[in-house]
Amino acid sequence: MQYSGARILIEALIEQGVDTVFGYPGGAVLNIYDELYKQRDRIRHILVSHEQHAAHAADGYTRSTGKVGVCIATSGPGATNLITGIATAAMDSAPLVAITGNVATGLLGKDSFQEVDIAGISMPVVKHNWIVKNVNELAEVIREAFVVAQSGRPGPVLIDIPKDITAISGEWMPKAKPGKRKAKGDPADAPQSIPLALTARAQRLVERNERPSFTDEDIDRAAALLSSARRPVLYAGGGVIISGASGELKELAERLNAPVALSLMGIGSLSQDHRLCTGLIGMHGTVASNKAAQKADLLVAIGARFSDRVTSQANMFAKTAKVLHFDIDPAEINKNVPAQAWVLGDIKITLKRLLEKLPAKLSTDWNGEVEKWKTHIPQTHTREAAGEHRLHPRFVIEETAKKLGNDAIAVTDVGQHQMWTAQFYPVNRPRSFLTSGGLGTMGFGLGAAEGAKLANPRRPVVLFTGDGCFRMNCAEMGTLKNYSIPVLVIVFNNRTLGMVRQWQNFFYQGRYSETDLSPWPDFIKLADAYGLHAYHGEDKAGFTEALNNALKDLAAGRAALIEVTIDQDEKVLPMVPSGKPIDEQIL
Repeated sequence: MQYSGARILIEALIEQGVDTVFGYPGGAVLNIYDELYKQRDRIRHILVSHEQHAAHAADGYTRSTGKVGVCIATSGPGATNLITGIATAAMDSAPLVAITGNVATGLLGKDSFQEVDIAGISMPVVKHNWIVKNVNELAEVIREAFVVAQSGRPGPVLIDIPKDITAISGEWMPKAKPGKRKAKGDPADAPQSIPLALTARAQRLVERNERPSFTDEDIDRAAALLSSARRPVLYAGGGVIISGASGELKELAERLNAPVALSLMGIGSLSQDHRLCTGLIGMHGTVASNKAAQKADLLVAIGARFSDRVTSQANMFAKTAKVLHFDIDPAEINKNVPAQAWVLGDIKITLKRLLEKLPAKLSTDWNGEVEKWKTHIPQTHTREAAGEHRLHPRFVIEETAKKLGNDAIAVTDVGQHQMWTAQFYPVNRPRSFLTSGGLGTMGFGLGAAEGAKLANPRRPVVLFTGDGCFRMNCAEMGTLKNYSIPVLVIVFNNRTLGMVRQWQNFFYQGRYSETDLSPWPDFIKLADAYGLHAYHGEDKAGFTEALNNALKDLAAGRAALIEVTIDQDEKVLPMVPSGKPIDEQIL
């Protein structure tokens, strides 16, 4: 069957189960957008306000579901605008397929209008990329891209398609469904289905991305270390969530009676109300997580990469502990912290095999120490203690969580509000806390929140953001209005770049260089300009009223914004000063 390249692209996306793409049109992708218009009953396109938000929305879609997110941009600046979102996904192992247009094949390499070498630019932040110069290879490339994005350690890929490839015709051959063959008597010109087996090129790409498997000896060595440990600590990262291994993590923790510390990306891998969960570890980690790691005799890292925000000084991190590392990516082993043993492979599979080797119960020597440390929480409502009534972020976050319920998805931008949400939002299930962990991308939040909501229409979605971050992505309110996406946006307004100011306060003797955000916009009027209902919370009563009104908007299928005024010098605590061991915290 002969289809245009644009039609082949859309058919191949639908074949992969894609129901939603996020993007922004331009000259090099006009043929694709014309086909999206024709196929609008089969696949939904969401027009964002900026290409970066298309990548973030696709990222939010995939983090909240595990399905591959898809974004589209035109050539030149459209393609380069995707790069920050692609890099964000790469750092946090989110599978993403980015599709860019380019100038016609005959104009490539001639500095044509809106031409960039997006394959070269994107190379450091993708697992693989393709430039499609033959329309008959387009469908195969799309299929390969989805395989590579999801195989091994997941991540983003990019497909660059010159404009003429989307216009000319090529052969479309749909992929066969399992057990289905062309029936006798079908018309002679009916398209044959391609075999289920991957093409040789796709197979090579998969093999390159699939990671070495563990051995029985690896599992035996891990079981022996755990059996002899007296003070084991589990350090769970995003790999637990990606592999769907939360159940195995919980079972392992309960058999060991071991505390479980969470990386930022690991939040949700174990319910925060579980008795063994000690919460966030690292720079802004809890006293319990940080002290447990420093007192452990065995630290079991599971799908975590020992980021500097976790370890601080790596040579002083868990210095009394042996390290046992479970990961799918061999590049992470011994990269930041040396390990005595490791198991390479899918976390769900390797933990299952480990559990088969362990007894039903193992005793430890923690003797209530962890429970004692868990009672040390940062001071809150500090302005109330000083006789003021300004809101503290903890009250806002916890009240919102109570009203939205256990099924909600919490999304953040980056900064103080991100850490407060990580500390105080009761995340009790996987894929319910979405944040930019590795890259720390300001402006991530609103696009990610709309992607998560479109992917999970029955789940409440709330974005916690700061005034600095929100100024970077506030134009996405137009997308919320245009598509009636009922996301709750809570803006913590302290009129400053709060996390930077906190560092300037602690380490730069109060020299607040370029962190004052005045003159700041009136966020209520700004939301109104986009057609959204907006409310202001100055104290507990005011916030409670605003939240109740906003929930009515969500119930009616509308987005709503609440601006919350907080003190300019409210701090994120605990905090580990740079270069200090993680148990030397400012409390």
